[in-house]
Amino acid sequence: MKLQLDAVTQQWQKKARLFAEDELIPHEVEAEMNSGRLSRAVSQRHQEMAIELGFSSMDVPKRYGGLELRIVDQVAVWEQLGRVTNALCWCFSEPHEWMFEACSEDQLKRFVLPLMDGSRKECYAITERESGSDVVVDTAAVRTEEGYRINGEKWFVTSANHADFMFLQAKLSSGPHAGSDSMFLLDMDSPGIEEIRTPAFSHTFDHHHPELRFNNVLVPAANRIGEEGDGMSFTHSWFRRERLMIAARDCGAAARLIEEATAFAKERIVSGEPLIEKQLVQAMLADSVTELWAARLITFEAAEAHDRGENLKSLHTRCSIAKLYASEAAYRIADRAMQIFGGRGYMRENCAERFSREIRVDRIWEGASEVQRLIIARALAKRGLESM
Repeated sequence: MKLQLDAVTQQWQKKARLFAEDELIPHEVEAEMNSGRLSRAVSQRHQEMAIELGFSSMDVPKRYGGLELRIVDQVAVWEQLGRVTNALCWCFSEPHEWMFEACSEDQLKRFVLPLMDGSRKECYAITERESGSDVVVDTAAVRTEEGYRINGEKWFVTSANHADFMFLQAKLSSGPHAGSDSMFLLDMDSPGIEEIRTPAFSHTFDHHHPELRFNNVLVPAANRIGEEGDGMSFTHSWFRRERLMIAARDCGAAARLIEEATAFAKERIVSGEPLIEKQLVQAMLADSVTELWAARLITFEAAEAHDRGENLKSLHTRCSIAKLYASEAAYRIADRAMQIFGGRGYMRENCAERFSREIRVDRIWEGASEVQRLIIARALAKRGLESM
């Protein structure tokens, strides 16, 4: 199953595959049995290697010392990193292009550029208790002489336990833009930030998703990103990219699941013949291969559409299609793989068991599958099939 990728993309694909196979995957079971954690030395090595390979500067403009890779190259990288469980591929931070469009030079220097060398770590405080299919932002930002005072709660602040600053979205409570959203950069050690709790999730990650409360937290005006009221446009850019990269990671997960289930089925003898000779098992593998092939075609075409500079609304729709199809296909493939492994597939040391828990959330976060369907259907109604 080889796509027609040029030599540059293939080179990045190979780099990421070797990193995943040689450095990350060997530590999965260790992480699984240790609450997602690895030793400090191993984690540090992974971060340093990822940075040295260029993964932390893929989307950074060249004028800031980045690689400014095409989106198709970045998708190729994240597809291979998606082969890894336990979020071990989250060992590096990755500044995104939208940050360089939105942030001031001072903000880039203080917050964004240090992500490239690992000297800073970010998290995103966007989701709230009532968030879901509707975008709900009740966290309030009140303009004062000192800057802005933030009050409210955020849920699912992924990686907050490792971060030293956050991107925070809040609703303006006063002024000409009252009622609109703005985004801010906020240091994690700012007075007034309270951790309410850190809920346990199905996956075994060292990256936690706590609930945070903001009690009259001061954000300097210099830390507001863009103009007042611009916050939602930045969130849309972030969502578009994240949806595409989720699709890429799901393609990588699906490929590994198929490979491992196939290898097992070839070796497992049932009633005197390899399990892979059983037609029902063949059907499960065939359906999995077909869905993976379709998911990869959709995902890489969406990446290439970005690189061609196609219409922004079309790109939003393409990313929704990619995330919807790849995330749902990967979950079905994980379920089939576990069934092929039988009882062995239900052990936590088996990647099928881990993937079945981990990729389930891909149908929920950054816009649930139902939301993606609404986006796609609305695009069809507004622009027609040929213009989607």
